[in-house]
Amino acid sequence: MELEGKVGVITGAASGIGAACAEAFARAGCQVAVVDVNLEGATEVADTIGGIAIHCDLSDPSAIDAMVKQVETHLGPVDLLFNNAGIGSGSDIFSSPIEEWQRQWDVNLMSHVHAVRAVLPGMLDRGEGYLLHTASMAGILSSHGNLPYAVSKHAVVGLAEWLSFTYAHHGIGVSLLAPLAVRTPMLGDAADSEWASQAGGPIKEPSEVAQQVLDAINTDRFLVLTDQIAQTWMERKTADPDRWLHGMNRLQQRLEHADDSAASSE
Repeated sequence: MELEGKVGVITGAASGIGAACAEAFARAGCQVAVVDVNLEGATEVADTIGGIAIHCDLSDPSAIDAMVKQVETHLGPVDLLFNNAGIGSGSDIFSSPIEEWQRQWDVNLMSHVHAVRAVLPGMLDRGEGYLLHTASMAGILSSHGNLPYAVSKHAVVGLAEWLSFTYAHHGIGVSLLAPLAVRTPMLGDAADSEWASQAGGPIKEPSEVAQQVLDAINTDRFLVLTDQIAQTWMERKTADPDRWLHGMNRLQQRLEHADDSAASSE
């Protein structure tokens, strides 16, 4: 899809990847609605790019419907929806409260579902539209710790795949962004950790990822990987799932040993 003259909605756009993509889309000629629960941050981004800022609690379906109507009123029909917002917290199967499971399910997955339901009918009527979903490599390869995040992001992968093969012949493009380590508020202090430095290479900057997303939209490419090593890891998992699981378990044991050593030295 060419973004010149199009209307785009980006959730989680007050910072990080969302903010960088808002800037990149605007430079490509797109009118951008910067959507975030952080209205102050969203307003700063919107003022910079000449877009509009909208506060939205993405765990609330009615708020999502109202947000889409606001975009349509001020900018016009939505041509591109980028479901980028996400939250990551929690721990293992015992330590993550059920409330945390529900919160991440609502924001990380169901906000995508509600937003797509709000914009897709208009896209189908016009015979053109684009849906973007941020899943993280945690949704493809899983991750150690933070179980609710890994599970909800796996569900995003399934949603994006289904939307792609169901609506491609109706003119609807779909892309799935699966980043590794990117210097964003979500990564936080982990950006300086040994894990981050070994997660497929140098930490990516949001502006780098934004260009990769823009390239995917322009070429209608489904999977957007931010690091070359991710393709290799995916192929290894697919070729031999048991070997991959054994490798993940070995890493889990090393992480537990490191935690035990750190605790004993305090």
